[in-house]
Amino acid sequence: MSQTASAPNPESPADLPRVLGASQATAIVVGTIIGSGIFLVPSEMMKDTGSSTLVYLAWIVGGLLSLFGAMTYAELGAMLPYAGGEYVYLRGAYGDTPAFLYMWTWFAVAKPASIAAVTTGLARTLEFFPAFHFLTAHVPGLPLLWSQVFAIAVTWFMTGLNYLGIKKAGDFQLVFTILKGFLILIVAGLCFASASGSWANFSTSLPHATGGFSGFMLALIATLWAYDGWNDLTMVAGEVRRPERSLPIALIGGLFIVGILFMATNAAIQYILPAAQIAASERPAVAALSIVAGPRGAGFVAAAMALSIFVTLNGTVMSGARIPFAAARDRLFFRQFGRISPRFQSPSTSLVLQGLLSTILLLFLSQFQQHFELAVFAEWLFYMLTATTIFVYRHRRPDLARPYRVWGYPVLPALFVLCATAVLIWSYAGNLKGSLIGTALILLGLPVLWLIRKLYGPSAPARS
Repeated sequence: MSQTASAPNPESPADLPRVLGASQATAIVVGTIIGSGIFLVPSEMMKDTGSSTLVYLAWIVGGLLSLFGAMTYAELGAMLPYAGGEYVYLRGAYGDTPAFLYMWTWFAVAKPASIAAVTTGLARTLEFFPAFHFLTAHVPGLPLLWSQVFAIAVTWFMTGLNYLGIKKAGDFQLVFTILKGFLILIVAGLCFASASGSWANFSTSLPHATGGFSGFMLALIATLWAYDGWNDLTMVAGEVRRPERSLPIALIGGLFIVGILFMATNAAIQYILPAAQIAASERPAVAALSIVAGPRGAGFVAAAMALSIFVTLNGTVMSGARIPFAAARDRLFFRQFGRISPRFQSPSTSLVLQGLLSTILLLFLSQFQQHFELAVFAEWLFYMLTATTIFVYRHRRPDLARPYRVWGYPVLPALFVLCATAVLIWSYAGNLKGSLIGTALILLGLPVLWLIRKLYGPSAPARS
């Protein structure tokens, strides 16, 4: 295990520049979390719980658990504000192998698959509009749909934006996250202002729902997926100005904003639709606005969903490229990934290869998508492991500066670890085949690590 040593100056030419302020950092949290989930998951949650009250309880519990995780990460990020986020915390606490396997999982599987899923979701959302109906057709002479071509084009557009520098990508995230928030509030406002709604809908139920503890756990997992993405900010922590202040503000404040928007949207949908209609609709928000404002209302929600997904993609591309970059700088991955563009000061090689892996998945999405959806348990495995590092650092390195200390330590971090463990077990048991595939993909990193050590020898000291 590498021992800690003094960190290089984060402002030196060898590092990525610190150009993101607290507002851009908050926009990364909010914009990355809020994708299409809030518009879609109320249907699944109602089928799981059968009760408007339990749906709300799941949103509240999921939000609190995510907040506990964000508070834990805020202490870690303010203490170790370097590119790579969880990779950095795992390496400092547990050594090279767990950190490398985390990096390998995100580089080879999680981030490219996430980018492919997000861009495919964007294409499917735009298919609502007549101008984009062509996306469902095949490309003449090729075994491809136009939707795949569109998704690949969007992937490279966003990769190119991030190649031009994180300042441009951060400003894009800020502007369009604000616009996204306004659109969501407009959707909620239109619903509550409509004469078609009724407060009585909040007391309706679905008799044939899964129900019970199992139903609530399924709904809770759905909310945790909807809240997922708050950790992405820590991956770009090396480019945040005054990280000791900005990271805690962005992580905790961003989750509060997301929670308010999620609760408002869910309440608006329930005000218009009774439980049975929510459960029967694939897109409850679209169904609600169709009642409120007809086809134009449905189109407005579809446009809001498309913008929301587009902004999420920027945060996903931005954060994913920093993990192999950080590992390469530590001589724990191929050194080319540690290259910084001299003109744009971005992790250029890491961005391009991430785009290539995403493109490969998009070309063969029909064969691979189900496996990646079932292997998402890997995220919660590393959430759990990363959260435990706070106990390690408090015990081993009490001397480290902690500009922010998580409130309620050790109870709140321990609650997050326990709940992450429960989610992990539940996901593994519920999707055994996919979870085994995910485990195999993680372990495939071990021979790669052996090769890296043969090529580059001992790794660099861990940062502190």
